[in-house]
Amino acid sequence: MKIVFIIIRKEFKQIFRNKAMLPIIFVLPLLQLIILSNAATYEVDNIQVAYIDYDKSLSSRKLIEHIKGSSYFENPVYFGSLALAEEAILNDKVDLVLEIPNHFEKDIQNANHPRVAVRINAIDGATAGVQNVYIQKIISNFNKTIKVESYNPAQQSLNYSSIESVTSFWYNQNLNYKTLMVPGILVLIITMLTLFLSSMNIVREKEIGTLEQINVTPIKKWQFIVGKLFPFWVIGLMLLSIGLIIAKLIFNTPMLGSNMLIYAYTSLYLLLILGMGLLISNFTDTQQQAMFIAWFFVVIFILMSGLFTPIESMPIWAQNFTQLNPVAYFVEMMRMIMLKGSTFQDTGVIFMKTFIYALVMNFLAVWNYQKKN
Repeated sequence: MKIVFIIIRKEFKQIFRNKAMLPIIFVLPLLQLIILSNAATYEVDNIQVAYIDYDKSLSSRKLIEHIKGSSYFENPVYFGSLALAEEAILNDKVDLVLEIPNHFEKDIQNANHPRVAVRINAIDGATAGVQNVYIQKIISNFNKTIKVESYNPAQQSLNYSSIESVTSFWYNQNLNYKTLMVPGILVLIITMLTLFLSSMNIVREKEIGTLEQINVTPIKKWQFIVGKLFPFWVIGLMLLSIGLIIAKLIFNTPMLGSNMLIYAYTSLYLLLILGMGLLISNFTDTQQQAMFIAWFFVVIFILMSGLFTPIESMPIWAQNFTQLNPVAYFVEMMRMIMLKGSTFQDTGVIFMKTFIYALVMNFLAVWNYQKKN
């Protein structure tokens, strides 16, 4: 073990001696956590609305006022014809067009089920779906207002009862997307940094020619590997600690579960990622090659991890692929523990999958590493 400690000490000295590396390891990831957690959101606002009012009645003006009162929409723009409004959609000047037909108010008064046409720019299907929900909610509120204003007790012959919908939001009562995104962004930062550093670390020894010198020393293969990767395991846990503090102090992210459980899983997860980085370094000769290969896998893992797109919305083949995606496991684990307060009993399956994955990955990495005595 003395040899291992000597290698670890050498690695830490080498890391902290590199003045350019320290900001990359500690400063930039924290800035990314703060910036991306504010920028990466599923909320859709600043929606530019256009409307065409053929009725020009009091009721149509009230409907437009309901839209103006929403914080998600910009001030509605009036168009005199449908052709002009459709041209505005084509040129991406407006996102949504509301068309109010003739006799709109008269149909309301005569209970003739008036209709309005809504046209949405649906190039981005997810955004269009959210916009549709917003406009339907406004129309629904408008309907309630009309019913209250037109209610006349003298003409009422029957007692009508309406169903009241009471919504309960679990785990994120305020629908704050930062609560959802902060744990995922923290996973992204830890994964990228540790994978890049570990994949380029041994390759750097190849480039400067010291790996051949180490290979002819009495240092055993496992001693060299443990000594080289252990510092990055520690750095990963340090990033987790700082990230959790920022998540609580700046974003007020709930932490309902056990912090010890988070650290236990992260320790296991880092073994998996470091083994993957070692495997990449075995098949590359330069740091640039290692970085590009690591980036290739990281992009795929992140985009298919459920961080930005729900896994349930993916095709079946993509959902099956997530069984081999370690980032998907980490994202799910962090959200379960922090937001749901899940225990080890709830997350035992993910623990087991990650343990097997780490075991296989490190076996392949060590087996492919060539150490010549």
